[in-house]
Amino acid sequence: MTADRRQQTAGPMRKADFVALAEFRYRLRRFLRFSEELSQDNGITPLQYQLMLQLRGFPGRVWATVAELAERLQAKHHGVVALVTRCEALGLVLRRSSQNDLRVVEIHLTAQGRRCIDRLARLHRSELQSLIGLLDARP
Repeated sequence: MTADRRQQTAGPMRKADFVALAEFRYRLRRFLRFSEELSQDNGITPLQYQLMLQLRGFPGRVWATVAELAERLQAKHHGVVALVTRCEALGLVLRRSSQNDLRVVEIHLTAQGRRCIDRLARLHRSELQSLIGLLDARP
């Protein structure tokens, strides 16, 4: 934590601080509920959506390892292995041995997975923009 951050958190909390935190958590929860319902309405679980989102948005390349996905999802390695297996069974992702290092297994989106995440991400972006608009409209 930086010195500036320590100074900001050192003082007493005011009512306005609690109001701002509560409002942020409320809007965050609304967005998460929207995301969960949208995923389920499209035949996937929220975790499957998150996995595909992390693959599509992984920095610097079009694939990731299970360990990298576990970090990005803040999940246990064995849980992500099971999640990848379920997504693979649905045709959303596939496993490939790395051409550079046969010990490495790369997780890739399939064409079906890309279509699914692209469609859902557009809907998420629209909802997120409306929430940002609400925050911008606050006095």
